[in-house]
Amino acid sequence: MPSQHHKVPHNKAIGLEEHIMSHALQRIDETREALIGALAERNWDAIGELDLGCRNVIEEVLSEVPVNEDVLREKLESLLAVYQQLLEVTTGERQAIFEEMSLINRAKNASKVYHLFG
Repeated sequence: MPSQHHKVPHNKAIGLEEHIMSHALQRIDETREALIGALAERNWDAIGELDLGCRNVIEEVLSEVPVNEDVLREKLESLLAVYQQLLEVTTGERQAIFEEMSLINRAKNASKVYHLFG
């Protein structure tokens, strides 16, 4: 017959695991909010740092057990939506830079032609 003494540490261990998981899920939320803020400010350095931190938190969460899969799915889907928005913005920024560089190159070429015949 198992003694009560063995169950208490097990319950405490489960409580600790739940606390660690809760903290990790909270860090996902905090990182998501920070990414949203950095994206709004177009702070690409902060976004890079937050992305690395986010990857570490996700690794931590996925390596822990037990995981409340429904809560984790909700957090990750919310984070995915931010990354999709980030991808859209960076693609738009890259296109804008490409168009600006094209205009600069056309202006340089026009200036060269002007100086040849001027």
